[in-house]
Amino acid sequence: MTDKVLKRYIFASDFDQTLTFNDSGYVLSELVGIPTAEFERKAKGMARLNLVQQGAELAYLLLHDPEFRSRVRREHLYEVGKIIRLKENIELLSKILEGGIEGYQFDFYVLSAAPVEVIQSALEGMLPADHIYGTEFRYNTEGGIDSVIRATAGYGKVAVLDRLQAKLQVGPDQIVYTGDGSSDVHVMLHVNVRDGFTIAVSEAKHVAHVAKRTVLSTNALAVLAPILEDIVGWDRLRIREFFEAYGLLVQEWDRVRTDWLTLRSADFESDDATAGILKSPQDLALP
Repeated sequence: MTDKVLKRYIFASDFDQTLTFNDSGYVLSELVGIPTAEFERKAKGMARLNLVQQGAELAYLLLHDPEFRSRVRREHLYEVGKIIRLKENIELLSKILEGGIEGYQFDFYVLSAAPVEVIQSALEGMLPADHIYGTEFRYNTEGGIDSVIRATAGYGKVAVLDRLQAKLQVGPDQIVYTGDGSSDVHVMLHVNVRDGFTIAVSEAKHVAHVAKRTVLSTNALAVLAPILEDIVGWDRLRIREFFEAYGLLVQEWDRVRTDWLTLRSADFESDDATAGILKSPQDLALP
């Protein structure tokens, strides 16, 4: 590092399916003997009803669903963190963000609706516990869940990010957020409108439409590519050399723009049984 003044950024990331390959809810369900199909059915039902903030379905089930509440204990959440499958090189990503890019410092935080115990357990030794914001529970004497203290979902992520910005005294244009799904849309829109930078790590259309860049990879370090290109201003050759300095070869780097289209027939008269058949030019002629 040089003696130049560092440009300081916040790098905030979702956890489930952003830093991992699995959703915490599926792993927890398997661990306590609840069919994952049952968890999926209940979570999707809540999502359709807009019963809870998107991403907070697991927290709601742990608090209100009799089957989950009777089986899940605090130690199960820590165990999920140890068995959930993480993406490669999260620890190296943290080190590079902290001081591996000359002239820049990115403070790495995790903002997720997953239980904070799951995230802290999974990222132990990789990220300080006070850099992790997840859903926090209050427990009873048996280790069962008694109530929710705070859920970092939906607009909850926006609130946490705003507090971090005020604490670290960085500008809104010096915030990077990365996520994978619809639960990240609120915070991505918030970051975008204030000239920050957003990265999607999935092709889910809700988030891919909002994010400024989309990166698909099994390696957590892949999110560095758009950061180095769009924020730091490096060309692709220099970025490849940067990865190679850490023993990583960029074998493929394809950029494809994805257009999401929904097409329906142009029936101007009705949606009855004739819908789907285009009218003839004569039928559509103006009087």
